[in-house]
Amino acid sequence: MKKTSGYSLLELLITLALVAAVFAIGIPSMNTFIQNDRLVTQINTLVGHLSYARSEAVKRSQQVGVCVSSNSTTCTGGNSWEDGWIIYVDIDGDGAFTAGETVLRAQQQLEGANTLGSGTIGTQVTYDYRGFVDAASVGSFSLCDDRGASYGKAISISPTGRVRSGGGVSC
Repeated sequence: MKKTSGYSLLELLITLALVAAVFAIGIPSMNTFIQNDRLVTQINTLVGHLSYARSEAVKRSQQVGVCVSSNSTTCTGGNSWEDGWIIYVDIDGDGAFTAGETVLRAQQQLEGANTLGSGTIGTQVTYDYRGFVDAASVGSFSLCDDRGASYGKAISISPTGRVRSGGGVSC
């Protein structure tokens, strides 16, 4: 008598049913995980870039600006921070990006159709040689996705230029 090895059709169907049940439970949780991770990554990127701009202003003893940029080379694009931004050295100190000024970093458009509201900040944050911001740069940012304010992230900029995470979110 030959001994056969392998799986029966019943064993295969039970295994497939268990795998399908695990995927049915796991996939929606994975989507939430991806959305939460995207929000945390994007807000941390903004905090990091603002902190970098502040430290460069102090290090260079020059004004450094962070402005909305949809093309990663100049300050353009209206007031939509989610379209991206650049960090530049404001050599002439006029508070605006002009040709010939050095772009230190550029951020592309945010992924996931997230919105980045700037409240009263407008389209630019300007740090002086001490790392302080002008009055127009004091305020907060709110980063939100399609789930609303309960999942949103916020940061605020103080008059001394310090960036702080947390606070109320308005989406």
